[in-house]
Amino acid sequence: MRLTHLADYAVVILTAAASSPGEERWSATALSAQTGVPLPTAQKVLGKLVAAGLLQSSRGVGGGVAFAKAPPTITLADIIEAVEGPIAMTQCSGSDEASDCALDARCRLKPHMNIVSRTVRDALAGVTLEQLAREHRMEVA
Repeated sequence: MRLTHLADYAVVILTAAASSPGEERWSATALSAQTGVPLPTAQKVLGKLVAAGLLQSSRGVGGGVAFAKAPPTITLADIIEAVEGPIAMTQCSGSDEASDCALDARCRLKPHMNIVSRTVRDALAGVTLEQLAREHRMEVA
């Protein structure tokens, strides 16, 4: 399983934000500078995180993004799903609809792949943003 760059960037950005002691709001520019994620990409990722309800945004002086949920309640699964959509190990996992797979009509694995996807999601849900931030703070110190 390999995540897209956007999912990687979302984890990097949120970990940096959660690792910043005392700060309650961040601008896309500041997070981009802190993480090295290009500004347009940081803006795109932040938009997805706001749309998913992990962050909230405000405009104007003192504006920026802030956590909508506390970092201990945000999981790696939440972050990945905010950027990539539901976690599924195969294209047909989680869907009873026909896919463009040549084996779809006679596939014997399709009914069981949901178990695999659910297990992977549960493992990712076991890692919180607070844990990632704690590890990040230890590495930086």
